[in-house]
Amino acid sequence: MPTILQVVTAGYWEKFSISNNRASDRPHWLRYCHCAKLTSYAPCSSLPISQLPITQRMKMSFGLTFRSAKGRWIANPSQPCSKASVELFVPASPPLDPEKVKELQRFITLSKRLLVMTGAGISTESGIPDYRSEKVGLYARTDRRPIQHGDFVRSAPIRQRYWARNFVGWPQFSSHQPNPAHWALSTWEKLGKLYWLVTQNVDALHTKAGSRRLTELHGCMHRVLCLDCGEQTPRRVLQERFRVLNPTWSAEAHGLAPDGDVFLSEEQVRSFQVPTCVQCGGRLKPDVVFFGDTVNPDKVDFVHKRVKEADSLLVVGSSLQVYSGYRFILTAWEKKLPIAILNIGPTRSDDLACLKLNSRCGELLPLIDPR
Repeated sequence: MPTILQVVTAGYWEKFSISNNRASDRPHWLRYCHCAKLTSYAPCSSLPISQLPITQRMKMSFGLTFRSAKGRWIANPSQPCSKASVELFVPASPPLDPEKVKELQRFITLSKRLLVMTGAGISTESGIPDYRSEKVGLYARTDRRPIQHGDFVRSAPIRQRYWARNFVGWPQFSSHQPNPAHWALSTWEKLGKLYWLVTQNVDALHTKAGSRRLTELHGCMHRVLCLDCGEQTPRRVLQERFRVLNPTWSAEAHGLAPDGDVFLSEEQVRSFQVPTCVQCGGRLKPDVVFFGDTVNPDKVDFVHKRVKEADSLLVVGSSLQVYSGYRFILTAWEKKLPIAILNIGPTRSDDLACLKLNSRCGELLPLIDPR
């Protein structure tokens, strides 16, 4: 059963998409809803599904059927709404330990220039799956693996398959909302506690929550990059180009992947038309670091400097298995910075941390007073 807050923000997202998705409006409205603490519950049956905002209907379902109707695309929910559908990808965790909460509170209180690094585990509570979580991550649920950078660059059929899947998954992926953990970190920044935030995620949820002192280490799915001339395009603009090129194309999605795409058959993908760059006719790619690619060296240097300027480091929702994030933990360790880790399950750096917590990010972080 969704909270009133979820219903209100979903309704706003529908209005928001009509008003050209103005980034300046979204954080203000969401912050209002968050501060109002609308936590009452309303049953899903309080409104017929057909009358719910389109974004809320898409959030209800992990199996989506898209079809064109006079040039307009609609989504048909295949599953009923439930709290479980939003939290489907959150791994099991023990109850909050009051003593551990106190330890994290002391850690934050003593920090004056706190650097926070977040991973996929902070967004699972917003309904976005991760790759590695036990039993619920993509690797545990399926034998599918993400597309490799080299394959995407070299192969037009692979790009076609990727963009077809991404086109179907984009309305749902782009409608995900920040959860209490994202809002807590945004508040810490506003109060001067959080010095810098580095995220390995590409979902823009920190930006939606209002974070500004932010480095998106692996880029952002809300931007598209031309591999040939470097031109950047908002992802929502490309979505409309997809629609124009594929007015009669239809596909039924099965499952949901961490980075916004869904699972389609090869037969479904074969007739999908992919646009090229409007500036040079080049190949288009999400402005993210694919598996097998490397983070821009200038961005790496920038984050290393922020780590060296910090006096403590908190990891939130990351197993640190990917070296692109793990290297900054090594830098913090070399600088003898205290390190705390909040993540369900073991991480690559547990032996380097002075504090390890196995709790849900959205339950624990809002309990901490950053002042």
